[in-house]
Amino acid sequence: MIEVRHLCKRFRDIVAVDDVGFTARNGAITGLLGHNGAGKSTTLRILYGLLKADQGSAMVDGIDVVTDSLKVQASIGVMTDAHGLNPRLTGREHIEYFARLRGMKEALIQTRIDGLIETLDMGDIAERRAEGFSQGEKMKVCLSRSLVHDPRNLIMDEPTNGLDVMTTRSVRSILQKLKQENKCILLSSHIMQEITALCDEIIVIAEGRVLMQGTLDELARLTRESDLEEAFMKITRQG
Repeated sequence: MIEVRHLCKRFRDIVAVDDVGFTARNGAITGLLGHNGAGKSTTLRILYGLLKADQGSAMVDGIDVVTDSLKVQASIGVMTDAHGLNPRLTGREHIEYFARLRGMKEALIQTRIDGLIETLDMGDIAERRAEGFSQGEKMKVCLSRSLVHDPRNLIMDEPTNGLDVMTTRSVRSILQKLKQENKCILLSSHIMQEITALCDEIIVIAEGRVLMQGTLDELARLTRESDLEEAFMKITRQG
């Protein structure tokens, strides 16, 4: 479970995150929904230790991100749209590298990698160098390396950005499977269709502030709008 309380982050005169608070529970997919620049990525970067908050707290499975960041990082998998793949390494080598960074036992590494290659249908790219990979193929490698250590929590920043329809459907299927395994999945997106298709709970964020959190039904009831895009527009105008 991920719990954020009164989180604040400034970059000089710009307030990127302003008193943000929310909970992402186990066995659910929670979506941060907002326009580009709303504060979604900054919030996620604080959670996985890339940025330090100016104020507030962030807890992952009851562990404080600030005071015990290494322990938190051991329990999370992170996937961003900045793939950062080495063009000379194969798909398998990328995953192996991250597994060893995580300190996994050698006897377990290949078993986990083989399982991920099968689950993500990566057989045709596992032994190929990353140079020339499509967006979908890069995504599969990035998702595999974020899952190789079997984390309890998964943080994803715009996970389907630039993907084709078939690969997007594949990602959705994988996330639903992880949810059934009682993982906590927190993702950011500005794509209404993505949030509607995936998320059990939605956090609407704008100008660094959380304006509302709830299920699709709760947001529809509170805004009297059945369409998420219309509900979002009403919430952000009122916010």
